[in-house]
Order: sequence, then structure tokens, then C-alpha cells
Amino acid sequence: MHMNPTASLEPLAYSIKEACRVSSLGRTRIYQLIGEGRLEARRIGKRTLIPAASLRALVAGEG
Repeated sequence: MHMNPTASLEPLAYSIKEACRVSSLGRTRIYQLIGEGRLEARRIGKRTLIPAASLRALVAGEG
């Protein structure tokens, strides 16, 4: 299988801290958007991860 080198550099998901950094949104606002259902979140063990596609859709005005 041949991997696209640029695709492998993009994360599948962000931690809350990373989502804040890449979106310029604050931690409280990220959690608020999750609570409103406008941003997806996944619990994996003790970590909360934001799927990159969900964050991109929100920033693009689709969320």
C-alpha cells in the first residue's frame, strides 16, 4: 500500500489542548461546542479527542 506523504502528517484527532491551539478557541469554548453538539468528541480511555474532520468542519462554518 502506498501512503500519501502529506496525508500522513495530518492528525486524525486532536487533544483538547491541541484543538485549542490549532483553532485559536479557548478550552471553555471547545467544551461548550462539544456540549452543544457542534463539535464531536471521543473518549478513549481517560483522553478526550476531537476528530480533525469535525474541527475543520466547525471552522469552515459547517458546524
